[in-house]
Amino acid sequence: MQYLAEGLRLPTNGLDYTILAIYFVVVLGIGFAARASVKTSLDFFLSGRSLPAWVTGLAFVAANLGATEILGMAATGAQYGVAVVHWYWIGAIPAMVFLGLVMMPFYYRSKVRSVPEFLLQRFDRSAHLLSSILFAFAAILIAGVNLYALSIVVEALLGWDRWVAIVVAGVFVLLYITIGGLSSAIYNEVLQFFVILAALIPLTILGLKRVGGWGGLSGSLEKQHGADFMSAWGGTGIGDTNPLGANWLTIILGLGFVLSFGYWTTNFAEVQRALSAKNLSAAKRTPLIAAFPKIFIVFAVMIPGLVAAVVVPNIGSKESGLTYNDAIPLLMRELLPNGVLGIAVTGLLAAFMAGMAANVSSFNTVFTTDIWQRYVKKDQSDEYYLRFGRVITAVGVLASIGTAFIAASFSNIMTYLQTLFSFFNVPMFVVFIIGMFWKRASMKSGVWGLVAGTTAAMVNYFVFYEQGIIDIPSDQGANFVSAIVGFVAGAVVMVAVTLFTAPKPDAELAGLVYGTESPDTDEAPDEGDSAWYRKPALLGWGAIVLAALCYLPYSL
Repeated sequence: MQYLAEGLRLPTNGLDYTILAIYFVVVLGIGFAARASVKTSLDFFLSGRSLPAWVTGLAFVAANLGATEILGMAATGAQYGVAVVHWYWIGAIPAMVFLGLVMMPFYYRSKVRSVPEFLLQRFDRSAHLLSSILFAFAAILIAGVNLYALSIVVEALLGWDRWVAIVVAGVFVLLYITIGGLSSAIYNEVLQFFVILAALIPLTILGLKRVGGWGGLSGSLEKQHGADFMSAWGGTGIGDTNPLGANWLTIILGLGFVLSFGYWTTNFAEVQRALSAKNLSAAKRTPLIAAFPKIFIVFAVMIPGLVAAVVVPNIGSKESGLTYNDAIPLLMRELLPNGVLGIAVTGLLAAFMAGMAANVSSFNTVFTTDIWQRYVKKDQSDEYYLRFGRVITAVGVLASIGTAFIAASFSNIMTYLQTLFSFFNVPMFVVFIIGMFWKRASMKSGVWGLVAGTTAAMVNYFVFYEQGIIDIPSDQGANFVSAIVGFVAGAVVMVAVTLFTAPKPDAELAGLVYGTESPDTDEAPDEGDSAWYRKPALLGWGAIVLAALCYLPYSL
């Protein structure tokens, strides 16, 4: 497969390179500035739990603005059409609200340093160790996706071989995370959020202008792919056909519940940003603040993908020489003048570094605190774990360079990411949700739920789907079904194991199960005014209502 069309080179000049160089200098400067605040392992892994909600909120959404959002979602728009909005208004907003209002109090009050550590408190060491290993493995695979996506842009920009672009990009991310820890990553993510928007908005506007506005875009794509290509729900009846290859039931259950909640509520790359907030109120508001820009970002990634499908009608086919992942670089070459092109390239590089940094920083935290400190080298000094955290960051980046070549084998990296989420995030979510809301769930049910959920999802995808035993129209549809299968299998096994094994003593469940009283946490006081933007419940409901209103034009 050809990863980037030979002629897809961006016409950059000195102005574009100057903008890019300024950005890299600023990023490294933030890393060195953050280094002064890194004195303990808590500073390195969780920014000393000292950051305000607006910083953690923007970092929360920017951490997800990596390959998934930019290349992946634009590729999904080019391949499946307007159905890409499902990943935002069904597949993100409700889960982000649930995380802020329901799950963050459990995470923050328990003072855990990572998501797997919560499973240690709720279940036992076996569930904790298995979840830590699964998460660390998944984080490296996902970091590789972002690194591969970044290499596509560097290849288009400079004409470097893909492997050279991957190595150079990985080393740069390694530098600023190792120097400043999570604080460097988070403050860079806030900067990257605005740079990303500055890149995507001109691309969206100029793309629409190129194809004759929304009317011209809709007319061209409906002629090429049919009316359902421009409808979110068209053809999603059970038994009907549509570009996505999924019906309304698998979209709502597979994406809207299982995959969505599994990703947003248990993915430590996101939750880590909220855990670094200065108090519980700020931690709860972190995903809610992030939900508002998330509602509208879909337009800036979906529309370029749709425009690319018009500009190159057979994109994704062998005849075109372009994969769906090439949609964004293609439009950058075709539409953007110099100067704006430099901003766009900078924005894309910022997006991929944000995504990779989020996964690498969560990997080094889980590996250091949940695996190394807990099971390998216990009772060492704090300075030892701080040094080890920096070393394992380098190991994580090197491993990500290797996994980037796995991502390169997928024409649509969004499909690859959703496959990983169904294997790793969904089983962890079922264990979390049952453990949080069912007091009787036994200590041993956690590890067996993880094993059953992961195994069932993999068997469904690699055996039933890829071997053609069951007929599913698309990879994305198979991911939705795998997520549902993994969730059901994990839940059934947890209930079965609970019936035959001992529950955790009630005294050890305080604050870990819904409805139980939390112990004193000595947390910092809330900011203490009654402004609307400090009320998490109001923020959460506002995000859901706004997302629902955005859906109206696409449901007609």
